[in-house]
This record gives sequence, structure tokens and C-alpha cells, in this order.
Amino acid sequence: MKTSTKNNEAKTLSKKSGIVVTPAADAATELRDFFIDSLKDIYWAENALAGALPKMAANATSGALASTIMEHLAITEIQVARLERVFELIGKKAEGKKCEAMAGLLKEGDSILEETAPGAVRDAGIIAASQKIEHYEIATYGTLCAFAKTLGENDSAKLLAQTLAEEKEADCLLNDLALALVNIVAAG
Repeated sequence: MKTSTKNNEAKTLSKKSGIVVTPAADAATELRDFFIDSLKDIYWAENALAGALPKMAANATSGALASTIMEHLAITEIQVARLERVFELIGKKAEGKKCEAMAGLLKEGDSILEETAPGAVRDAGIIAASQKIEHYEIATYGTLCAFAKTLGENDSAKLLAQTLAEEKEADCLLNDLALALVNIVAAG
């Protein structure tokens, strides 16, 4: 009984304070709809990232960092194709929906380039921006895997899990590069 009372009090407080958000007319009402919407979001994000990675590599001073970024570009292109396969498996057309999170992360990456001189400090900034992107992708693919499993989309879940593992590996590679080389050089 106490839990019900607390929930009612919370709802009343939320409505009075204007916290409750009215959903858009086309808001997802089922997990499958939200899953598809999330796939569209990450599909846009991966395509946008594929466009940004060459700029990041071109601005890296460290050859190892530039190489790591370009290797991830090749993996990102495979991931885009894999997402297209997921769309096919669930019977939907592969299409993107602007991912505000990725757009913001890429904008932040551009700001880091503008705010740092070429050299090891810029390389450290590129790694920081890249790891933020990887962490976003890890969170997204982890969620998508869970949704796919819940929805019984086991083949899709396997494909999404493969991408999740690649994103975790990319994060580890960036971290190792930062700790073994870039951050040390940047610290002078």
C-alpha cells in the first residue's frame, strides 16, 4: 500500500512541476517500435562516423593513432552493412534517423581539433573524443542486443553482439594507445 501511495505522490508532483513529457504523435508504443527506431538512430550514427573518421585520422600526429582510426573506418563500414542485414532480418528498410547524440559527439570532436595545436595533445584529444563515441556505441549496441533477445530476434541479436564486441575492442585499442604512448608524449 505504501508503494502505491508513493507512486501516486510522485505522479502528482511530476504533473505539478511540469516534468511529465507529452509524447509525440508517432511515439513508440511497443518495444519492437522502439527497437526499430533505435536501429535507425545507430544506422545514421555509424554512417556519420564513417564520414568523420578520415578527418580524425588526417589530424592525428601519431602514425599509430591514424592507423588505428583508419582500421576502425574499415570495421565501421562492415558494421553499417551488418546493420543493413539486421534491418533485412526484421523485414524493414534500412534507413537512418538523425542521432542527436552522435551529432553532438562529432561536433565535440571538431571542437577539440580547433582547440588544440597539431601534436600529442591533439592526439590525446582525438583519443578522448573517439572513446566517448565508442562508449556511446557500446551502450547502444548493448541495449539493442537486449531488445533483440527479448523480441526473439536471435539472428539480429548475434549480429548486434558481434558489433558490440568490435566496439569494446576499439575502446581497448584506443585506451592502450593513450596509456602506452600518446598521453606520455602529451605530458611532455
